[in-house]
Amino acid sequence: MKKLFSFLAIVSIVFASNCSRIPENNDPVIGIWYRVDVVNTSETNRQTIRQEWIFNDVYLGRYQKYNGSQIEFLTDFSWAEEKGIYTISYPGTDMANDIVSMKESDEGMVLEDIKGEIIAKRE
Repeated sequence: MKKLFSFLAIVSIVFASNCSRIPENNDPVIGIWYRVDVVNTSETNRQTIRQEWIFNDVYLGRYQKYNGSQIEFLTDFSWAEEKGIYTISYPGTDMANDIVSMKESDEGMVLEDIKGEIIAKRE
């Protein structure tokens, strides 16, 4: 009887683990995207501002903004895709949602907003 109970327990564990498998997400936006802006602070000094979006496969990500080599702002975001349009939401911040699409350009793959401005490039 113990062998039968052990066998049924093992079978039920294997069955339960197979049912809870998360589907694989192969969306092409997954990865690191960045934008670099150089600002003149004076005639001789320039400041580099780098923004970075790291998209992962569970529709979440991390946004980071660097001022030179120092992190100026850091937050998590969620993203969704519908018919090639990506909506990036930054919960818990006052940042507006970004609505972008992925385009091929001379510089490689870019994220472009609805006005046609390049928001980020693929790293």
